[in-house]
Amino acid sequence: MVIMFSMIALFFAAVIAILYVTLKKTRSFDDYAVASRSFGPWYVAMCYVNSWWPGTVFISFAGLSVTSGVFGFYGLAYSTLGLAFMYFMATRAWRWGKHYGLVTQPDLLKLRYNSKAVGIITSIIGAVAIFPWTVLGMQALATVFHIASEGSWALPVCLVVGLLVVLIRQIWTVQMGMRGLVYTDMFQGIFAYVIAAIVCIWLLVAPSSPANWGDLSHLAGNLIKVPGDGDGYGSLYLFCQVFTGVVGALCWPMSFVRIYTANNIRSVKKSTNYAIIISGVFYALLTLVMIAAAHIPNVAKNPQAGWTTLLQDYGGTWLIGLGLVMIFAGSIGHIDGSVQAAGTQIANDIVDSRKNMSDHQKTVFSKICMIVFVFAAAIAAYFTNGMPRLQLLAQMSYQGIIQISVPLFLGVFFKFGNKFGAIAGMVSGFVLAAALTIAFPDDIPALGSLTSGVVGLVVNLVLYVVVSMATKTGKGEAERVNELFLVASASAPVSDRSTGAVEEPVSLVAMEGSETAAAPSA
Repeated sequence: MVIMFSMIALFFAAVIAILYVTLKKTRSFDDYAVASRSFGPWYVAMCYVNSWWPGTVFISFAGLSVTSGVFGFYGLAYSTLGLAFMYFMATRAWRWGKHYGLVTQPDLLKLRYNSKAVGIITSIIGAVAIFPWTVLGMQALATVFHIASEGSWALPVCLVVGLLVVLIRQIWTVQMGMRGLVYTDMFQGIFAYVIAAIVCIWLLVAPSSPANWGDLSHLAGNLIKVPGDGDGYGSLYLFCQVFTGVVGALCWPMSFVRIYTANNIRSVKKSTNYAIIISGVFYALLTLVMIAAAHIPNVAKNPQAGWTTLLQDYGGTWLIGLGLVMIFAGSIGHIDGSVQAAGTQIANDIVDSRKNMSDHQKTVFSKICMIVFVFAAAIAAYFTNGMPRLQLLAQMSYQGIIQISVPLFLGVFFKFGNKFGAIAGMVSGFVLAAALTIAFPDDIPALGSLTSGVVGLVVNLVLYVVVSMATKTGKGEAERVNELFLVASASAPVSDRSTGAVEEPVSLVAMEGSETAAAPSA
């Protein structure tokens, strides 16, 4: 118990030390929200991975691999494909972000569709979808302290301690904004993904390991089947999980904030490539280890504690302590990223759209939102603890976040579509997906195991196209969109409106009413 807590405390002290050493007073909201777009590819890549795989990957997703075998690889499929597609999305998003001073994902959609309403709706959907992941992060922290205390701490105590840790970490997140998060993501990521991958390799190749590579050659029949292969699921379930994951991976607000921290286009492109390698290798190895460990009685008895059970059985106190540090590192990194993205969006895209605030006011309000968000997640974590399939919380969040994809993808890559289509599609798709998720948390059997998000997405797409066609785009708006795509083109020079280094296009048409062509710049 003392050893495990000492290892966690030492790691956390190192995180605080990094924050203390790199503490730098923010000069503007742009500096606070996206670190003045100053980071290179490795920093951005590790931030990507930390937004992809929280600490709960060692709990809920590891447990899924123990109980469902090869189905656990669906996470590998959607994460690598999602990051591969992000390569193309990120370049265009960064160019618009740099030129127009964008700091959030809703900023981008607000700019593209010339509408504050589109930005507000996108921000609300993003914050709601982030929340379940934050809850999972809080549960992962509670699990860390429960195991470290050897079961002597009750759940409420573990959640309170986890909340205190997050709040201590938030002292620096609130002060430093994105800059502190990027620095610590690199350190935390080394433990959560790089060292974890090395441990997984050792478990697979060590002759005395209870989860040796050889155990994969004689798996139980149920572990080599996927949903829809003779069980209660329909044939479309696996497709929906991978498809929803790929689409949703491109829509997370945390990813866009990280894109905007890159210092140039080259860093944006390199970071996505590096993230694919880090994420893919780590998750593949973890999944293989947990499938190989499925035959161990104690692991099979409690799959969601399978990772720590395996490490304790094989390596004792020191190895399980290292495993807890991995979960701890992934959890606080992901919680920080989620909370920072949610707080920034609420301040920048919801409150500021109703009442124009100064940079200082937005920064203060963003900090308040972060604290409230963390407390709400801790409360929800208490009431959802003990769910038999924790990964359902993550799957549910994807049903909502993918509703942003229609106006995002079509708006970024095609000039077709307007704000009326974007609003009608997102609102209808999200409301339908939410209603169906309440009735069918996992799948809809009558529709071949389609998931609620996919059904909502179809309605979303149809309304986007039909409404956009029915409400024609005026000549002035068409010219404005043409200018946006000119800025996004690879041949166009990238200017920074916040510094005035390059003059913006003179024919850019101002937004209607009180809206402006550019999102608030620092």
